[in-house]
Amino acid sequence: MVKVITYGTYDFLHYGHINLLKRAKALGDYLVVGVTSDDYDKERGKINVQQSLMERIEAVKATGIADEIIVEEYEGQKIDDIRKYDIDIFTVGSDWKGKFDYLEEYCDVVYLERTKGVSSSDIRSDMSNIRMGMIGDSKFLNKIYIESEYVNGIQVVGLCTQSLAIMSDEVKNVEIISDEYEKMLSEVDAVYIRSLPQQHFDQIKMALSNGKHVLCESPITYSRRQTEYLYNLALEKDVIFMEGLKTAYATAFSRMLLLVKAGKIGDVVSVDATCTSLKNYNGVIRTDWNGMYEWGPTALLPVFKLLGTEYNDMRIVTRLDNQMLDEFTKIDFVYPNAVASIKVGDGVKSEGELIVSGTDGYIYVPAPWWKTDYFEIRNENPMNNKRYFYQLEGEGIRYELVAFARAIERGKLVSNIGSDVTFKISEVMERFQNRDNIVII
Repeated sequence: MVKVITYGTYDFLHYGHINLLKRAKALGDYLVVGVTSDDYDKERGKINVQQSLMERIEAVKATGIADEIIVEEYEGQKIDDIRKYDIDIFTVGSDWKGKFDYLEEYCDVVYLERTKGVSSSDIRSDMSNIRMGMIGDSKFLNKIYIESEYVNGIQVVGLCTQSLAIMSDEVKNVEIISDEYEKMLSEVDAVYIRSLPQQHFDQIKMALSNGKHVLCESPITYSRRQTEYLYNLALEKDVIFMEGLKTAYATAFSRMLLLVKAGKIGDVVSVDATCTSLKNYNGVIRTDWNGMYEWGPTALLPVFKLLGTEYNDMRIVTRLDNQMLDEFTKIDFVYPNAVASIKVGDGVKSEGELIVSGTDGYIYVPAPWWKTDYFEIRNENPMNNKRYFYQLEGEGIRYELVAFARAIERGKLVSNIGSDVTFKISEVMERFQNRDNIVII
């Protein structure tokens, strides 16, 4: 029996895929098809895959061409699979010609001509674009525009700002430039909000009331009641309302959460997250937000994702500057069987690491942990330590935009954050804003 193997993403399976699979099957008697996992696709830079792994596997299975379907999850797996399945022929499309010649040491390598005029990328590009506007007075909007260029299905066409001078030339050339928010809203399908947090509620409410999808930088508001109101309004208007917290969409962070929940370090006893920066660096003001609002939601994310939102006690200690604005804040949480601590600030610098301590080991994520592509599981015996590497493109912003676009296209939000976490972040911000049970140093 001649065994053949081929690999692909198979997003939006089309007749070009089917033709390639048929020709691969014709090379032998038994065809093994490797479907790339979501995480591995992200590592390879294919961040805009629209269908889930299971959807893509089911589509390949439905063709009836594959004798066996496997999942490709890591670099170097092809050699392992060729050995494991006793493969005689490896085949792939001719656009990869020469790329896999190294496999000739293990089996025959055949490059097949692809069907002309069709590709998953073309299909995604032909999908209707979501016209998105941006509002805010931050240079961060320049990053949002750059990252949106990598995402099929979203086109930034509008900008509402009072600070046009700090925007890039590309952003200044968008179709709609206005300092009137309502005017921009009338010409877009969705809006990205990066204004001051105290402006969020009114801006989100206006957008949702006008049937526009919203992606808003965290914190959503300073009030749990207001945030819950906005979520209910989005449900009423049947639009997508999503919290912008890019770390939640980074592959390494998601993988770390899964490993912890799978018990890789035993029971979690402590979570410590630090996020700091210097607001004034070399005479340049780098952010228009205070430290707690700039970094608090990010630092709270692993705490609430790993330990939940039902803590028994919370204590806040903060240091204020001469203008009575926070420059450093430490929050301690006590849970029934664990503790957590976050340190955030934009006037004090510290090591921005994340440490999750468990009964069987601990996870160490080096600075800057919120945009890491690497973390370690460490044990009592260093010989058992394991390192994990995941490529991160665009600080996670493009993954967040992909999730937003996909939610709009499907009419359903499957958030990496969760409404319980979003509501609790707003609740913590509210306690901080009201100086509720806070020690000032």
